[in-house]
Amino acid sequence: MVPIALTIAGSDSGGGAGIQADLKTFSALGVYGASVITALTAQNTRMVSLIEPASTAMIAAQMAAIFDDLDVRAVKLGMLGGADAIETVAKGLAGCTLPMVLDPVMVAKSGDRLLPPDALDALRSLLLPMATVLTPNLPEAADLLGGAPATTEVEMAQQGRALRAMGPGAVLMKGGHGSGELCVDLLVSADGITRLTAPRQATCNTHGTGCTLSAAIAAGLAQGMDLTQAVQRAHIYLQGAIAAADCLGVGSGQGAAHGPLHHFHAVWHNG
Repeated sequence: MVPIALTIAGSDSGGGAGIQADLKTFSALGVYGASVITALTAQNTRMVSLIEPASTAMIAAQMAAIFDDLDVRAVKLGMLGGADAIETVAKGLAGCTLPMVLDPVMVAKSGDRLLPPDALDALRSLLLPMATVLTPNLPEAADLLGGAPATTEVEMAQQGRALRAMGPGAVLMKGGHGSGELCVDLLVSADGITRLTAPRQATCNTHGTGCTLSAAIAAGLAQGMDLTQAVQRAHIYLQGAIAAADCLGVGSGQGAAHGPLHHFHAVWHNG
């Protein structure tokens, strides 16, 4: 039977991030994807023009319907939008022993705020302790800790440990917002620190990288991988999706703003 992963996140009408990126990633990695939509966004490769949250009743009903019927093996949490949605999701997951990947989506690459500052406390107290792994980028880690973004690997490791002390089983500190020719991610867990590196790729087409990486980790966990294996495969998959992104030619933001990744780079090719 095919493994099933559930994504609980917002919809991206442009198809590059959110629910759409998660489902593409699940499919590319051989996992059946189910979804709970927490918000609708009107966006494209250039901008986000409108965000409309789903009602808490609808979020709860979607979760109940999925867990009542599908044998979910892993959960990925993405854009939740506000404290009410976070509380609803936490209630729906109460007592759940499935592996959970928490991507603390706060700000879109366009700069639009996707999580109000007043929802941070709910995220910290309700969802961080549930997470198998938390996957913040450097600005998100800083927001969660109430400090400045890390600028060195030593600071990344320190912040990863501080976040892990807030409840998640592990923290993947993502270095995509850093500088230098090498992009470094640090997986901070009870076993120590695993360093993942890749050459920093010269492309503007990185919309949905965080969603894609966290969904790829969830796919691996749904397939029975341990966390380190799931993170390592997800890292390789993401680098391939970034490397092939420039050949897609999707939207007028492609190559100038924030075009999408090529989630199916191993399946079909353009250019």
